[in-house]
Amino acid sequence: MEKYNIPDDLKVFGFQVKTFPNGIGESFDKLMKMLPNGDGRSFYGISKFVQQGIAYYVATTELAEGEAVKFGCEEYIIEKGIYLKESIMDWRNNIECIKDVFDRMLKDQLADRSHPCVEWYKTMDEMFCLVKMNMAKIVA
Repeated sequence: MEKYNIPDDLKVFGFQVKTFPNGIGESFDKLMKMLPNGDGRSFYGISKFVQQGIAYYVATTELAEGEAVKFGCEEYIIEKGIYLKESIMDWRNNIECIKDVFDRMLKDQLADRSHPCVEWYKTMDEMFCLVKMNMAKIVA
């Protein structure tokens, strides 16, 4: 596990996958079909802990103000800060290990479980698993 800095808040938009854990791939496909081809956006999976379990959202980078409304989506902010990071290579053939990676990361004493977990699909081959670090524990 490494440390990874997100220097600025990332404004993204997307929607909740109501059938999570099923339907994630189809939801990303739906989101991608809404957008112009080849505009270089990053894609994210955002997992929030809620009373009923986990709420999972598919999201993409907002390139212009108002895109969330234009595409009928919700806006989210991936907060700037220091994250624990683990890369998964060939993620499309290793989807079953993503949950295990996050489970392991969340057990780290520096993990801030009050923030969402983030999957950042860097390329068609590499994905970052990101868990925000609890800065109070680093300072202490």
